[in-house]
Amino acid sequence: MPLPLLTYDPSSQNQRVEAYEVPGDEQARIFSTDNLLSPSDLGNLIEAAYRQIFFHAFAADREPFLESQLRNGQITVRDFIRGLLLSNTFKKSFYDLNSNYRFVEHCVQKVLGRDVYNEREKIAWSIVVATKGIKGFVDELLNTEEYLSNFGYSTVPYQRRRVLPSRAEGELPFNIKSPRYDAYHRAKLGFPQIIWQVEVRRYTPQDQKPKAGDPALFLGMAQDINATGNLPQRISPYNIDIEKSVPYRQLSGVK
Repeated sequence: MPLPLLTYDPSSQNQRVEAYEVPGDEQARIFSTDNLLSPSDLGNLIEAAYRQIFFHAFAADREPFLESQLRNGQITVRDFIRGLLLSNTFKKSFYDLNSNYRFVEHCVQKVLGRDVYNEREKIAWSIVVATKGIKGFVDELLNTEEYLSNFGYSTVPYQRRRVLPSRAEGELPFNIKSPRYDAYHRAKLGFPQIIWQVEVRRYTPQDQKPKAGDPALFLGMAQDINATGNLPQRISPYNIDIEKSVPYRQLSGVK
C-alpha cells in the first residue's frame, strides 16, 4: 500500500504573491498551444520544452516520436512534458546522478516553476519516488492542482515570477542556481576545473582586421618558412694574390 503524500506548509515565495506586472525583456515568455499562429510557433514551443526540462537538448537527446505526436495533435503539451521527464536522457542526467532529495528539487523547479518550500516537501516527494518510482512521482506531480492551475494541458512550464518590479535584480534562473550534478558527482567527474589562461586575448575591431589580399595575412606564413640565406665567404687577406686579382689594361705594342 503506497504511503500518502505528507503534508507540508508552503512558504512565502514570489510566485505566491499576486501583483500587476508590466511585461519586459526579463519576464518569462509563455509558450502555449492556445495561441499558435504558425507551424514555426509549434517548433519554438518544442524547443522551449526541451530547454525547460533538459536545459539543452543535443540531437541524440531529442524525442522525435513525442515531437511527431505533439505536432499531429495526438498528445497535449502536458503529455509531452511527461514524456521528457520519463525519457532515458532525463533519467541518466538527473535521477542516476543525484539523491532522491536532489532529484525532487530539480523536478519541482522544472515542472512547477518554483523552488521547494522546505525540507519537509523534499521528504514528502522523496517518499513518493521511493514507493512509486519515477513514473508514479511524475504522474502525481503533473496531476497536482498547482500544475494544472498554472500550466494546464497546453502551456510549457516556466520559472514563475523570477523578476519583481521592486527589485533591482531578479532571482537566478534554475539552471544556474541548481547544477545538474550534486557535489559528490561533480567531484567524481573532476569539475569545476581551474584553467589558467596563459595567453592574453585581445579584441580587434572589425574595421581594423586585415582584408583579403592584405600582406599582414601572409606574415605568419612567411615567418613559418624560416628561410636561411648563404653565409658570406670568409677569406684571409694573406691568401689573396693582389697582382693576379687586380685587373690592368695592357697597351698595344708594349711588352
